Amino acid sequence: VQLVESGGGLVLPGGSLRLSCATSGFAFSRYNMRWYRQAPGKERELVAVISSPNEYTDYQDSVKGRFTISRDNAKNTVYLQMNSLKPEDTAVYYCNAWGGTASYNYWGQGTQVTVSS
Repeated sequence: VQLVESGGGLVLPGGSLRLSCATSGFAFSRYNMRWYRQAPGKERELVAVISSPNEYTDYQDSVKGRFTISRDNAKNTVYLQMNSLKPEDTAVYYCNAWGGTASYNYWGQGTQVTVSS
């Protein structure tokens, strides 16, 4: 099983980034996919989720209207479009695949997002 995030970097406040999480080794289309983030000195928090198979989405209140999660089952990839970025969005962003039990719970290595002027 592999989950590989990409697309992080340094961006100015108000800017945009698109994170990608390319996966392999499991039945991607059957998994709920999530993006988490962890800022320095803080606990990891759930940012966005997209379910399977109906692609229902939900977001942390602080990112609603700015972030959009999406998935491409043909490419086994989940995305997080982040607009109007704020310094408080600075964190390591992690991709997670949740198959319903702890035995089917997979994580990527994370990608750093830094919002700063």
